[in-house]
Amino acid sequence: MRTSIATVSLSGSLTEKLTAAASAGFDGVELFENDLLASPLTPEEIRARTADLGLTIDLYQPMRDIEAVPPKEFERNLRRAEHKFRLMNRLGTDTVLVCSSVSPLAADDDALAAEQLHRLAQSAQEHGVRVAYEALAWGRHVSTYDHAWRIVEAAGHPALGTCLDSFHILARGSDPKGIEGIPGEKIFFLQLADAPLMAMDVLQWSRHYRCFPGQGGLDVTGLVRHVINAGYTGPLSLEVFNDVFRQADAGPTAVDARRSLMLLQEAAGIAAPPAPVQPTGFAFAELTTPDAGAVSSLLGALGLARTARHRSKPVELWERGDARILVTTDPVRHRDGLALAALGLESPDPEGAAARAEALLAPVLPRYRAPEDAPLDAVAAPDGVEIFFCATDRAGLPNWREDFPPLTGPGTGTGTGAGAGAGDLDPRGAVLSIDHLALTQPWHQFDEAALFHRTVLGLRPQESVDVPDPYGLLRSRAVTNDDGRVRIALGIGPGPADDAGRAQHIALATDDVIAAARAFQDAGGRPLPVPPNYYDDLAARFEFAPGETETYRELGILYDRDEHGTFRHFYTETVGRVFFEVVQREGGYRGYGAQNAPVRLAAQHALRPGRR
Repeated sequence: MRTSIATVSLSGSLTEKLTAAASAGFDGVELFENDLLASPLTPEEIRARTADLGLTIDLYQPMRDIEAVPPKEFERNLRRAEHKFRLMNRLGTDTVLVCSSVSPLAADDDALAAEQLHRLAQSAQEHGVRVAYEALAWGRHVSTYDHAWRIVEAAGHPALGTCLDSFHILARGSDPKGIEGIPGEKIFFLQLADAPLMAMDVLQWSRHYRCFPGQGGLDVTGLVRHVINAGYTGPLSLEVFNDVFRQADAGPTAVDARRSLMLLQEAAGIAAPPAPVQPTGFAFAELTTPDAGAVSSLLGALGLARTARHRSKPVELWERGDARILVTTDPVRHRDGLALAALGLESPDPEGAAARAEALLAPVLPRYRAPEDAPLDAVAAPDGVEIFFCATDRAGLPNWREDFPPLTGPGTGTGTGAGAGAGDLDPRGAVLSIDHLALTQPWHQFDEAALFHRTVLGLRPQESVDVPDPYGLLRSRAVTNDDGRVRIALGIGPGPADDAGRAQHIALATDDVIAAARAFQDAGGRPLPVPPNYYDDLAARFEFAPGETETYRELGILYDRDEHGTFRHFYTETVGRVFFEVVQREGGYRGYGAQNAPVRLAAQHALRPGRR
């Protein structure tokens, strides 16, 4: 189906919005009146600009407070409307949105509303324009789609139809099944928006918190199925009022918007992009740094070994068990210190995963590759982290490990010292695998990131969690594969200017966190200091064996419990923008220690330069 987006959903000037919509692949736009009024372009120039970009203007909106008003007021409304109809002829668009009245002058009189809408439609038809009547969820007398349709039906004019808006319908809890009783040719337009489930005034909810389909909690997919069953053949159009989107760059927002419609069409059975290929595990995490000294010491203290080096690039492989960390040294491009740059995901079908990504507007990144290097496809997540689709040590598929000849000698996996390999250390307390990654997103891309990981990677989003931070709230949402072997916690800091929470972190799994913590400190590692008050509270909340909390206090270990099991973990201090966590899950614990996050955040803030 054709796709469209309201200009109010994007930030910037009208020209910037049109360019972003066209670049993202939309077929058309809804032209919001305020964008027209603020534009220096004439209607004819806007018409030409949209045509040059391959766009159509599918809807002009909105006209307000038209119907069920006193005669003199309606005559003024009709004169105003006729001016807008002539303007629409200049713009080259033939459908106008008329919202149900919120005017105190409007009467609770369906017959009068139908009569005046009939006259409006008659005038519109004389100008080659159609009128799409929409029920606002906060309309003075008409606030539901079925009420609006009854008035349209009573008016009985061919140039008058209805506009259905998923937010207005679902936010009121209306049953969308009744949409199938509306003739498809009388549904003149369909506007789509999702929203998080919130207990608040519907007007404020609508104006500030709408989001793209798949980012909220409304059943937009079910509504679209009902509209299609009714016979609707017009565009799927997004009308999203969102404070964050209106401040974010229009280009990425438009891509995110179009991706949401592609997911919606897939879920509704309208389109069939390449099937999702859900990852099965972590192949590696890649860190970049101008100087590998600090991170090498940290990895060694954590018990990982430097085992191999890329045959042609300054990239070292550190590993222990199934945990693999790549360290790329690049003093020119990465001057800001240690950062998490890439993530390798094990995929049952790397080619299929890349095809899925390409189809959902996440193109495979161009990469320099020597002829002998394994061909690996990667795409960029919204935060810039590169996602590689890997098949580690699987026969018949490209194997990235073959690009890393093994090292020998002191300080490597085949020698001795802090970097000794897994075979040289007591396996109790050893790192076994990557448990999860926590990726802090730019403040305006949190919902975009969740949608990307869901649509492109096939991961399942969990419920959002708000974590108290000393300087606000940190919002977090995990995405996982079906068996929980891939866990990625997406977070966003308290505000756009705050970088304290921007550190990424890698959580490593162990079978004995106490032994791992002791080994880490014995090797010179510096755990994140935990305030003593935390352990006093811990002893009050849970029952422990004698001396257990003292051990946790000594080693900086934190503790959590859910209905499935227990979680013990400790953090390292931050190096650059990265810190590590070592975790032990027991009994099927499913969380990430969210109860302990405020303590961790406060401790990290305390260690920032100038705060010691």
